Amino acid sequence: MIAVGLILGAIGLADAFRPLLAPRRQWIVLAAIAVVVFVVGLVAGSPAAAVLALVCAALWVWLVPLGGRSRAGFWPAVGLAVVCALCLALGSGEPTAGVLSSTWRLHSPVGPVSLDQSILVLGIVVFLLESANAVVRVALAEEGVETPADPDPDPGIAESPSSLKGGRLIGPIERVIVLSLTLATAYPLLAAFIAAKGIVRFPEISRDSGTGNRAEYFLIGSLVSWLQALAGAFMIWWAFAGFGR
Repeated sequence: MIAVGLILGAIGLADAFRPLLAPRRQWIVLAAIAVVVFVVGLVAGSPAAAVLALVCAALWVWLVPLGGRSRAGFWPAVGLAVVCALCLALGSGEPTAGVLSSTWRLHSPVGPVSLDQSILVLGIVVFLLESANAVVRVALAEEGVETPADPDPDPGIAESPSSLKGGRLIGPIERVIVLSLTLATAYPLLAAFIAAKGIVRFPEISRDSGTGNRAEYFLIGSLVSWLQALAGAFMIWWAFAGFGR
């Protein structure tokens, strides 16, 4: 499970810093992230997992640029899902035996949490914050769905932004909420939250120009976003349920 945490964490950290830095400085920060990931894997007793994480992160950064279409379409996201599933399926379920693993002590409402489990949860959360946005953008681009513009701009605003903007911030918060409610088995609250989003967006979707752009944008973006959060919850459940077996 530590391999999945390192892979998702490395990709998430890389995507979090890429939009904030100039291209020349990006590689310095990415190299620093690579060193941190490798050191974590080393002290956790799993250098092979760290190497795999760095390879996956390098391929992701190359294939999924944040400012344009993916070089390989939606396949990098599919490949990442397959790699994570294989790592969880082939993992022994036993904690690693590194220097930090033997001294790690973390208690939670569900009992003691190992270093491997902590890295997995942290990696999933980091991935959902920014990289999941990239996956949503790739899905929208592959389906040819453009960000709908506001048909009735406010004359009091110099540059009227899209009425559906804000997804870059709303999306991560939404995915963390879906992840948390799913792990807490608060399914009625999860259903209410999803329904509430539809109600809030309904006035904007109802003003669709007739092309279906707003409805398609909302449905594809939301479903892909929720699917990633649910997949993260499933991986955490899988790792915790199979731990020590």
